[in-house]
Parts: sequence; structure tokens; C-alpha cells
Amino acid sequence: MRRTSVRRMTHSVPLQGSLSHDAYCSQLLDETGRLREIVRSADLSVTVPTCPDWTLADLARHVGGAHRWAGTLVATRAEKAIGPDEVPGAAGPEGEDAAALDAWLAEGAERTVAALREAGPDAEVWTWAPPVQRAGFWARRMTHETVVHRVDAALAAGVPFDVPQEVAADCIEEWLQLCELPEAAERFAAHGVQPFGPGRTLHLHATDTPDGLNAEWLLDLTGDRFTHRRAHEKAAVALRGPLTDVLCVLYRRLPADSDRVEVLGDRALLDTWLTYASFE
Repeated sequence: MRRTSVRRMTHSVPLQGSLSHDAYCSQLLDETGRLREIVRSADLSVTVPTCPDWTLADLARHVGGAHRWAGTLVATRAEKAIGPDEVPGAAGPEGEDAAALDAWLAEGAERTVAALREAGPDAEVWTWAPPVQRAGFWARRMTHETVVHRVDAALAAGVPFDVPQEVAADCIEEWLQLCELPEAAERFAAHGVQPFGPGRTLHLHATDTPDGLNAEWLLDLTGDRFTHRRAHEKAAVALRGPLTDVLCVLYRRLPADSDRVEVLGDRALLDTWLTYASFE
């Protein structure tokens, strides 16, 4: 994409998405539908390479359980976290019956979306992200949770995948917003990696987006905490490639040395960030 000048933009509003509440609800159904297509056609006993403790059937049950959990939080206007035993049908069908898993995934997504639409984005609901305690958080979070696990499923099944560009850009933005939370920094510190220091900046640059979709980010590690902004700026290291692939590297679903992306500059800094910024 041609650039005539460096663009500087302000920091993002914490945990604010770029899609409407209804668009997230529709996308959640669509992403679940794409996951269900894989579940119906693939070997459900295969190991998921990006989640090696799971089979594809386990992955499907994880996604469906997450949908039901979030949907129950919203439907009950929960004021605190709830356990799996408080979520009807959260465990899903046993075994590897594709038809049963497919139907269960469909039902859970539909119920969750119905609860989200009935509540609206501003209904007060508990979330694990202190800056926002609203139902809209769960519409966005469950959409992107499903996006990333659909990628996992596609990799396990050996089928191609892509993510709609506006959704992929918002998925990256949400991840970076979550990484700015103090709770994330506390959890990341347990990894024993220290990414901060003078001159430590990363640039994410999607190379295949149309004009009007800002898909560049500057990750700033020069202070004592992580911040980011949407910007086209020089950095110590740049990760360039198609938007879906940049997203996959950021979520550690694609290795940074893949020939689908290009790394320019301090590769060790990128590796340090990817090790540090993980909720696993």
C-alpha cells in the first residue's frame, strides 16, 4: 500500500471494537458455521497441532462450551463468574459423533446470540476484563475466540482458511487491547521473559488490505508497560504479510519463520514478544 507520509494516531479506546453489536452477533454465527463445516467432514480424532492436548472433537467441545458459558453470563446478567456446572449442556456430547457435535455447536451459538441480541451491547454483565462489564464484550470476545479456534480446526483438518479482513483487523486490535490490561501484564510476567527496554518497538503491517481499512500497528515496549497504536511507523522489527497470516503469527498459530510472512529487523525481539504475550 502506497504511503506518502507517516501517519500517527492516538491510542485506542480500551476494549472498544470496530464492528457493531449486531455485526459481532452475525459474525459469531458465521464463524461457528465455518467451524461446523470442518467438524462434519474431518477426522475428529486427529490431534490439533496448535493445541496438542486436544483432538478436533475436544476443540469443538471447548468452543461450544465457551459459547454456552458466555451466553449464560449474558442471559442471567451475571454479576460474578460462574462455573461450568452452572451452564446447561456445557460439556457437550461424548465421543466423536460428528452429527451430534455439529448440532450441539449450532444450538449453543444460536442460544448465545439470542441472549446477546436480547441484552444489547450495554447490558451490565460480569467480564474478566475490568474496564468493561457489558454484554458487548462477550459478543466481540466470542467472535474472536471462534475465529482463532476455527483456524486451529482448519490446521488440524489440513484445509485452507482465511478470515474476513475487517474481522481479522478487529481480532488483532482486541488482542492488543487485552494485552494492555494490568491483569495481562501480571499473567505474562509468569513466563519469565522481559520484553521491555529502550528502542523496543514492533510494527505489524498487513500487505493485502484495501484503502480505508487501517491494518497497521505499532507495539511500544520502550516504557515499563505495553502500549500500542494504529500507525505506520518505523520500528525495531516489522512483521509483514497478509492480514490473516499476521493475525495467526500474533496468536502463535503460524510460526514467525513461515514463508507466508516477512520479518524485517530484530527477529529476536519479535520472538521475545510472542513468548511473553501468551495467556497459555
